[in-house]
Amino acid sequence: MCNDPAPAASPEILYQDEWLLAVNKPAGLLVHPSWIAPAKTPHLVGWVKAQFPGETIHTVHRLDRATSGIILFARDKQTAHNLQNLFSDRLIEKQYLCVTRGWAPERGLIDYPLKPIHDKIADKHADPDKDAQEAVSAFERLATVELPIPVGRYLQSRYSLVKVCPKTGRKHQIRRHMKHIFHPLVGDTKHGEGRHNRLYREHFDIHRLLLMATHLRFTHPVTEQPMTVSAPLDTEVKELFDRFGWRDAIERYFSGT
Repeated sequence: MCNDPAPAASPEILYQDEWLLAVNKPAGLLVHPSWIAPAKTPHLVGWVKAQFPGETIHTVHRLDRATSGIILFARDKQTAHNLQNLFSDRLIEKQYLCVTRGWAPERGLIDYPLKPIHDKIADKHADPDKDAQEAVSAFERLATVELPIPVGRYLQSRYSLVKVCPKTGRKHQIRRHMKHIFHPLVGDTKHGEGRHNRLYREHFDIHRLLLMATHLRFTHPVTEQPMTVSAPLDTEVKELFDRFGWRDAIERYFSGT
């Protein structure tokens, strides 16, 4: 069973028109019903359908349960098809914020193929020996902090605030790529490091993965207007970043400077 914490906030609609919706998903909320969670566990698709009764809402992409941020939905089949094409053609720019263990390099490009991760139920007939697929992520370090809290043989613990722009869409791509360069994400119970996750739980009462999908940029599939959708950080994360002295970095990040 999945042990992700229950969402501490409710979803919110960031943008809507007659063709599409953009919703801010809180961390801990499933996008769809899943075999890893008990029946009747809340999920984002159910929430969206409750807001628009009688409509057929189409999912065009996903976020991990543990990740917060922007999810796009289409309100008709043709728009869903067009959005899916934009994603598959890599014409939607995705931007994330995360917190990593250690002081990450100032910037870089991770070009490291990833083996597919298969769902035990949904993908039970998938080939487990399938070759690794192309996976590319660009990143930039925005801020750092050193805490007077020992971890292992170190008297202090260091962390980075990092912007990541994945160029491909592999499962757990950011989490696996940052682990690959030895800077795993804080709160990642699968690809991270337990001692640092425990530090955040015990000292900051943070029980979530610190990975946030903050921006999507694309051309509207119907109006052909340029679109930028942004998702604000939730109160818990903003308060943590303020404690770390990262307020100016966050303001610059969201202002685009």
